[in-house]
Amino acid sequence: MAKARPVQLHPGEPFAAAAARVVTIRAQEVFDHSPGVLDTTDIERVHDMRVATRRLRAVLEIFAPCFPKADFRPVLREVKELADVLGERRDPDVQIEALEEVASAGPAGDRRALGSLIGELRAEQARANGRLERALQKAERRRLAERLAQLAEAAVAEAA
Repeated sequence: MAKARPVQLHPGEPFAAAAARVVTIRAQEVFDHSPGVLDTTDIERVHDMRVATRRLRAVLEIFAPCFPKADFRPVLREVKELADVLGERRDPDVQIEALEEVASAGPAGDRRALGSLIGELRAEQARANGRLERALQKAERRRLAERLAQLAEAAVAEAA
């Protein structure tokens, strides 16, 4: 799992300035993980991006008072939606990995039965991957990264 980048916070600095810095870094982490996230052969990319969205969601909620409500609510909702879709894709990834491990160590009859289940999970993984692709396209179309940056800027402007 990718580690979160450290964020330097300073005692006495305005809460909104801290909010801007933390949200900027956590948002960047989300989008840093997006290249290759649709590659079903590297399931850690989905995991890393999902964790990054959960971190971003947490800091958005912590620093919510720093942001204009009208801009904040739709952004938070979209981050939650992206995290949910990443979770839908991650679930079959984990199940497939675990079942393949069990199948490789078991008797041939079990491997056949587990192979059938793995096939069903791969189909679900593909459907979830399609939903993830659409969610990523929506985030791009709706300029989620830029809107997160604007939230951070608004927090700084509010503190000034």
